[in-house]
Amino acid sequence: MVYHLKLYLATLAAFLAIDMVWLGVVARAFYRQHLGYLMAPRANWLAAGLFYLLFIVGILVFVVLPGLEAHSLKATLWRGALFGLVSYATYDLTNLATIKDWPLLVTVVDMVWGAALSAAVSAVGYWAGRCLA
Repeated sequence: MVYHLKLYLATLAAFLAIDMVWLGVVARAFYRQHLGYLMAPRANWLAAGLFYLLFIVGILVFVVLPGLEAHSLKATLWRGALFGLVSYATYDLTNLATIKDWPLLVTVVDMVWGAALSAAVSAVGYWAGRCLA
């Protein structure tokens, strides 16, 4: 139980650090340019927090723990990228299908970002899991 809690916290910290750099620095202007007309004046931090907490559970259950069992960083990276791609595609492709004027470019960028972010965070989780064992 303590092992899993430490693994969860390490993976969550990595996800938050990497995603905050993306959202706050790298892609901030991109999202404003393409989605400014839809953006709320303030983020709903409760909803954002719930997403982060649940997403890390998914990364651990479907990616990191199976990767640790298999002793395979390579499998962890591939599973992480696929998990991120599918997760972000669920959001973005649904928006593309249902929201008028949802930009295709945002969908593509988000899906690539989801795959890259999840692969990177999964690698950190894998490393943390090995160090904590």
